[in-house]
Amino acid sequence: MMTAPVIGKRAKELRGFRIAPNDTNYFACLFDPLEDGVSFTLVVEIFEPGGRTPPNSHAEAEECFFVLAGSGKAHANGREMPIGPGDCFVLKPGVEHVVVNDTAEKLYCLTLMTPNEGFAELIRNGTPVDLAPEDITVLTGRGPG
Repeated sequence: MMTAPVIGKRAKELRGFRIAPNDTNYFACLFDPLEDGVSFTLVVEIFEPGGRTPPNSHAEAEECFFVLAGSGKAHANGREMPIGPGDCFVLKPGVEHVVVNDTAEKLYCLTLMTPNEGFAELIRNGTPVDLAPEDITVLTGRGPG
């Protein structure tokens, strides 16, 4: 039985995208169906100080966040949860949610969407962003810039 080759990447090789040019969050793409042929989308979502997602929900996908660095708040189902390094939360299909960085530092979340439900297409059709040196520092596990 033949196994598929392992797909590997390094932080300095990752590409960044903003979904819309004026968005206050952007994505470092780790793995997705378009680039890697997987069924999910895995990104590091980077929120600028004061940044936030627009209110959104997903018809079929579950979305999971794991906070790598920084802090903020997650809003879902009328509830607010403070978030910081090591915190994680999952959003079930149909749950409207917003993630907010209400601090003066960047917020970094490892974000998984499964199934993809058009997430990779939305991200990769956005505006390319060069990842900042502080982003690469966090992505390589060396802590906040």
